[in-house]
Amino acid sequence: MTPKAGKDPSVITYLEMTEQPTSPPPVPAAKLALLRAERPPVPFYRFLYEQIGRRWQWTERVQMDDEALAAVIHDENVEIYVLYAGGAPAGFSELDRRQSPDIELAYFGLMAEFTGRAFGAHFLRWTVDQAWTHQPERLWVQASSEDDPHTLSLYQQSGFVVYDQKTVESGA
Repeated sequence: MTPKAGKDPSVITYLEMTEQPTSPPPVPAAKLALLRAERPPVPFYRFLYEQIGRRWQWTERVQMDDEALAAVIHDENVEIYVLYAGGAPAGFSELDRRQSPDIELAYFGLMAEFTGRAFGAHFLRWTVDQAWTHQPERLWVQASSEDDPHTLSLYQQSGFVVYDQKTVESGA
């Protein structure tokens, strides 16, 4: 991610997990449903991505045209999961298995209305467990200083370990 001109530099932290967590998963704080969105319609994916990512300056998928985006999200090695709370979409995660034997947690987030309810820890652990069903050598993710302030600590509490960090200057 490249920060907008005039902003402070962004710090990108890379984290990895080389073994599946053995601790018990967090208990959800409410009735939640987790479903895989198989070949989701592009407008539905854009809705999730923009509703969750707008606050954190996610731009990569916004800039893609529908055909390019569909090629990614409909790839058999890309898995998209949607968290529902009270029947409404509350968040989504995306696992990218295209660089086997590694899996990238490419996107993870909650809609603003559903933050602060302890849904994130449950949803992240569920997503991590889904990734480990494919027996990767490692599961990795990146966090930006522009993300939610709790993102990095949530990843670390879930078992991810920092392996690299980079500063991206404004206008780079």
